[in-house]
Amino acid sequence: MKRKITEALIAWKNNPAHKPLILQGARQVGKSFILEEFGRQYYKNYIRVSLDLVPEVRSFLKDNINPLEVIAYLESLYNTRILPHETLVILDEIQDCKRALLALKYFQEDYPQYDIAAAGSLLGVAVNSGFKPEEEDEKQPAENAEEAFSYPVGKVEELRLFPMDFEEFLWATGNVILAGEIRTHFATNETMPASVHAMALDLYQKYLIVGGMPESVQKYVDTHSYIECRAIQQSILIGYNADMAKYAKPATTVKIRACFNSIPAQLAKENRKFQYKLAKKGGTAKIFGEAIEWLILAGTVHKCKLISHGFIPISAQEDDSDFKIYMNDVGLLGCKAQMPAQMLLGSIDTDNTFLGSVAENYVCQALAANNIIPRYWKNDNTQEMEFILQDGINVIPTEVKKGRKVDAISLNNFRTTYKCPISYRISGKNFGFANGIKAIPLYAVFCIETKEIE
Repeated sequence: MKRKITEALIAWKNNPAHKPLILQGARQVGKSFILEEFGRQYYKNYIRVSLDLVPEVRSFLKDNINPLEVIAYLESLYNTRILPHETLVILDEIQDCKRALLALKYFQEDYPQYDIAAAGSLLGVAVNSGFKPEEEDEKQPAENAEEAFSYPVGKVEELRLFPMDFEEFLWATGNVILAGEIRTHFATNETMPASVHAMALDLYQKYLIVGGMPESVQKYVDTHSYIECRAIQQSILIGYNADMAKYAKPATTVKIRACFNSIPAQLAKENRKFQYKLAKKGGTAKIFGEAIEWLILAGTVHKCKLISHGFIPISAQEDDSDFKIYMNDVGLLGCKAQMPAQMLLGSIDTDNTFLGSVAENYVCQALAANNIIPRYWKNDNTQEMEFILQDGINVIPTEVKKGRKVDAISLNNFRTTYKCPISYRISGKNFGFANGIKAIPLYAVFCIETKEIE
């Protein structure tokens, strides 16, 4: 399936001064698959070293990280010539081997002609926690994070892969022309033909069930079975729970799971601010702060912070004590919340609070995929704006509605207070632009792109 990140990978390959690449992202977003496809299509050959499954490589690297000797060893082990600029070496699950991470530094400094791409699902967790996952028999944290992992700052390039967004879902389901039409109408603000608009909304609702995890999308393409998709999503959630046990101390694991399991209840509230007491009675930031940070570093959730004012730069207005937590994939949210598929396929105007949460989670996921940091605003707990974006010197209040019913009170209040020249309204309505408000259908959120610095 076509992924947008391929263009970034090609740009990396074509840059003669490129450094070793680290591709990060949550479990099951397709990192290993996309790197193998990239190696297959754009290199003479490739090898994939699964550092979690090949203990002999980890053992070798403990004693030797000289680049030429590493290359010679891998050639012998995989019976494959590794040629400068012609062979892609994929180091998969690099968080399971700190010496492999350190070796990237020496490849960059001494032998940059070798193309090395590493993939890591929980690299951020490993680096920040000081955990030594490759020591299967010990399972204890290192005495300090520096001893466990020394991240090669400045010696590597980084990319992050997210679940497939709605545009990639359209490509996968054979709706390439529709995806192009959506981009065209987003740019022109011209109304989409009613029948095409209805078809796009229908596909959007299906995406809410299938989500963006590549295996789930492929299963939907192959079978059109939501039951099969949910089975895959359940398996992914089980894997996330297993990671919590593997990459965290036992006491922390309990807290991580409590926070993760509380997400549907957090989003079901009318006030979706994260409340520690829903994770555990008597819970506080001191108790659960580390657990939430773990989930963020693992890529399983997105944190949407409150901003107190709509002034530039909005990053300076963040309130760290007030935030929302969204799942990294809307399909996983539906699975975890046990949301019946038929409710997600019903009328988008159905009176159900949680459907509004699903729409918000979908938007947050789409913004994150476009490298937009999610933030929200509220005014004395009476008015709220789901997302606040910054595009250059402009602050853009962004209202999200699950259906066609819209209410401009909060939007107009924010626009007037902070003199915003443009606002976004994301809803089930068609494209349009009036009175400074750009109407964006739910299915077109992938078109939103911003730059916080201009």
